[in-house]
Amino acid sequence: MNMRLNYRTANPHVLQALGNLQKASSDTSIDIVLQELIKIRVSQINGCAFCLDMHAKDLMKHGDYLNHIVLLNAWREATIYTERQRAALALAEAVTLISKQGVPDDVYAEARKHFDEKEFMELILAINTINGWNRVAISTGLFPGCFSQPENAKA
Repeated sequence: MNMRLNYRTANPHVLQALGNLQKASSDTSIDIVLQELIKIRVSQINGCAFCLDMHAKDLMKHGDYLNHIVLLNAWREATIYTERQRAALALAEAVTLISKQGVPDDVYAEARKHFDEKEFMELILAINTINGWNRVAISTGLFPGCFSQPENAKA
């Protein structure tokens, strides 16, 4: 596999803007495990192998979450996710697939049971940020390990 282009060097201004968005979405009251679960679930929906690989590894750095990663695609049937996590995952799916049916009232209501207004907006920012990164990674041809290949690392 070959990258189409190295987003890191192609336009530093765009990278800086994305980095600022990432910083804002990371500096929130939403716990890191939930942030990573959202990133992984959204990346599954979008089919972004680069981000799936990165965020699965990032989540594992925070503890033994292998079962959470393996079962994430079937989170509705798995009992290991908290009600708060379930509400956030449902919201992440709705926002990611927003063109299909918007964010249904029941998804919004369930999220608001577990997240106040500030936290809700933090979730929306986190969901939109990973959707943006997925679109950058997919459109530029990123794949797991691409930056460890000499021809891509220097590009």
